[in-house]
Amino acid sequence: MKFIEEIVVDAFLPTFRALLAEDLRDRGFTQSEVAEALGISQSAVSKYAHGEVATNERVADDPRVVDLVSRVGDGLATGDMTPVQALVEAEVLIRQLEEGDLLSDLHEEGMPELASHDGFRSIHDPEGRLRTVEQVRSSVRRGLRMLTNTSGFAGLIPNVGSNLVESLPDADSVDDVAAIPGRIFDVKGQATVPGEPEFGVSGHVAGVLLSARAAGADVNAALNIVYDAGVIEDLEAAGYECIEFDPDAPTDPVRELLAGRDLPETFVVYQSGGYGIEPITYILGPDAPAVADVVRVLL
Repeated sequence: MKFIEEIVVDAFLPTFRALLAEDLRDRGFTQSEVAEALGISQSAVSKYAHGEVATNERVADDPRVVDLVSRVGDGLATGDMTPVQALVEAEVLIRQLEEGDLLSDLHEEGMPELASHDGFRSIHDPEGRLRTVEQVRSSVRRGLRMLTNTSGFAGLIPNVGSNLVESLPDADSVDDVAAIPGRIFDVKGQATVPGEPEFGVSGHVAGVLLSARAAGADVNAALNIVYDAGVIEDLEAAGYECIEFDPDAPTDPVRELLAGRDLPETFVVYQSGGYGIEPITYILGPDAPAVADVVRVLL
């Protein structure tokens, strides 16, 4: 009796780890950094590097495995992907390959009695919440890197600070929106990010995003920056629709303003201030990198 988990342990894991170790070394990781990233010992990394660990050629040649190694290697190298997300992505691929696919084939070859059965029931959902949560965090990190690498972004941060937020696909509260805890501030001309993206830490920018979504806008991310007439003129000149709302309105001004409109993929809402209210511009779009990219037209 041979379990499919044995195929995973004997064929998939050593092959995947060997490929990923090689990928990370090619990206400049030291042996100790590779060991930390993979959660294995340095001696194990050395064995992978010297070909002392048996790998499976069919697993190594599968384009999905090759793609996963590249995505995980890039994500770990840039910091866009956490070890948790890397594990989830690998687990998802494993379950896909178990379901009447490569690992299922290897299992049946190792246990021919299985050929008369219909395969294996998937126990991991590729569209599960954990994977989606980690993908949203990763997207916010990519957007943040774009902003902090853009010269002059600090000058667009309002006094109250900026925040870059992105929601889960089915978001209906601020707990479903990832943002930067404590906001992004201009510290001596540098955009300072105080922490990793978390869910439920933005009330204001997340609230604007949720209001836009409630009005029917097909958006998942938002960024707030300073308001002045020149900013709006530059955004309009770049082709972005800019819509003003009244922050003193008694109800939800963004939702009421956007309801029923045929809105583009990326657009801007802004308010020019009110009693005790700092004027702010909000960029809304499909994901965090998309709204971060809009900033480049202002600099």
